[in-house]
Amino acid sequence: MNIHHSSRPGRAFTLIEIMVAVMVFSMVIASIYETWALVLRATQVGQDAAAQAQRQRVVLRTIGDALMGVESFQGSQQYYWFKLGNGDSPFLSFVAHLPDTFPRQNKFLGADGGPDASSRRVTFSLSTDEKGELDLVLRQSRILMDMDDDEKQYPLVLARNVKQFTVEWWGTNNLDEAGWNTEWDDTMTNTIPQMLRVHLVLGANTEKANDAPTFAATRIYTVPSQMMPVQVQQGLGGRPGGGGAFMQPPVNPGATTPGSNPNRMGR
Repeated sequence: MNIHHSSRPGRAFTLIEIMVAVMVFSMVIASIYETWALVLRATQVGQDAAAQAQRQRVVLRTIGDALMGVESFQGSQQYYWFKLGNGDSPFLSFVAHLPDTFPRQNKFLGADGGPDASSRRVTFSLSTDEKGELDLVLRQSRILMDMDDDEKQYPLVLARNVKQFTVEWWGTNNLDEAGWNTEWDDTMTNTIPQMLRVHLVLGANTEKANDAPTFAATRIYTVPSQMMPVQVQQGLGGRPGGGGAFMQPPVNPGATTPGSNPNRMGR
């Protein structure tokens, strides 16, 4: 008996079918990758926005804490002058009695600081970092003492990639109507403004600077302090501090150059 085995050859994939399958698979993978990249990008933008918003709150809170304790004595203006500036080198500098929660407070409350270390000069200014970006920095110095080298070279960085830092004061300037002013001349260092308005714009923490968003915030501060007149100062302490002729503050307390001290104050 003859047994015939008939086998029908199986149908194979053609080259065109394989190419089509590979193309479809590639499109699926590309879509998944694109979706994943968009999710990562959205997450990064959201985290960056939250971080910059938090950084703005920290900066504005720090400035506000300092302004709440502004100190100024008419008989000792060579030590207690108040000054601000805008333009290419904006800054804000004054003496204040600072709270225990203020940054670097422990550094100034050491044994060498003396009992008055909580009252010191604070200067908010912009500084260029190694990337060429502007940072908002805080420098502090004890009253009647030179700023130490650590504060000069390594100030506290409050915010990075600062696009704009503007300080305005409320009042009358050159007999004009009351309003917000950006100009502050040397004849006004013996006064304390009633209100200040700080405008801060931060860039995003991303390498793609072209399409990076910016984060802007503005806060108005009411300054509760007033200058203590000479008569009151003499009554409290007898001879007014400082004595002698008044000294003019530096043109820009926020700027530092090798061998210079922006907060140096003479006796």
